[in-house]
Amino acid sequence: MPATIYLHWAATPYTWVRSGHYHTIISGDGRLNRLHAYSVDLPAHTYRRNSNSVALSCACMGGQPDPWTIPPTEAQLEAMCREAARIAASWGWSAGDISLQTVMTHAEAASNRDGHWMHDNYGPVIWGGSGERWDFLQLSRNGPPTGGDELRQRIRRHLSEPEAAASSRLEFRRASTMKARGRELAVEIDAGGTSWALAAEMLELYEIPYEWEASRRRILIGSLDVAPTFQDDQVQPSVGWPLFEMGLQRGDAPLILRGIVRENRAWCRVLEFAEEFGISVSFEPFLLWERRGG
Repeated sequence: MPATIYLHWAATPYTWVRSGHYHTIISGDGRLNRLHAYSVDLPAHTYRRNSNSVALSCACMGGQPDPWTIPPTEAQLEAMCREAARIAASWGWSAGDISLQTVMTHAEAASNRDGHWMHDNYGPVIWGGSGERWDFLQLSRNGPPTGGDELRQRIRRHLSEPEAAASSRLEFRRASTMKARGRELAVEIDAGGTSWALAAEMLELYEIPYEWEASRRRILIGSLDVAPTFQDDQVQPSVGWPLFEMGLQRGDAPLILRGIVRENRAWCRVLEFAEEFGISVSFEPFLLWERRGG
């Protein structure tokens, strides 16, 4: 089958985030929680359709006993469709490539609506299924059963939009230095006072093996002593720069952190890097010490 993007809801509260299930989970406020690299297959998001695919899921529809007490929010739907458009663009797709064959809701996939009979129909009852999965059959309570068509139209619209204007981008305001492992580390300070450093320089400083994949804008870490943690304030696309992802060099490629690509160089937030790699930190002045246990 060709590459496919599958759109899910997680049947959870708005704040639910858990790795291993979906590549990205969208919180109720529209925040993107990218958990796995899009270039790897995850084993269990869409029955018999997990190869050569990406799974995006909105954390919603977890109301009990009525799922619609936690409906998809407009922020979630827009964020999911915008992210699907980014993925599609990275694959070289245009708006004309967005179809039932390439982007499907779980309701549509469960019912084999693309014409590929992959399994018994466990989709919506109105499509002859068992009713087990009906993700985005509708986008709102009592809405028409056209959720997939509506979402694909949004994705096409986002694919046709220009990139964010440079004037809205996060900007570095001043260059500085700080001590890390007793050495000078060049950093840039943004308008909010956050320190950023080149990811490669920090990895080399802490002798962490890595591989930079420029075409995929990702850094793979060859380390056995890193356990990624979910950061609820991870870098979002709203910063206005292309993002890169740092992940473990494992089959499921769990993400460690995200940063920005600025002037063809990968930058990450210094404190976030320290937190993810177990580096001791002190403040006033801001200093990085050794890795705990490393």
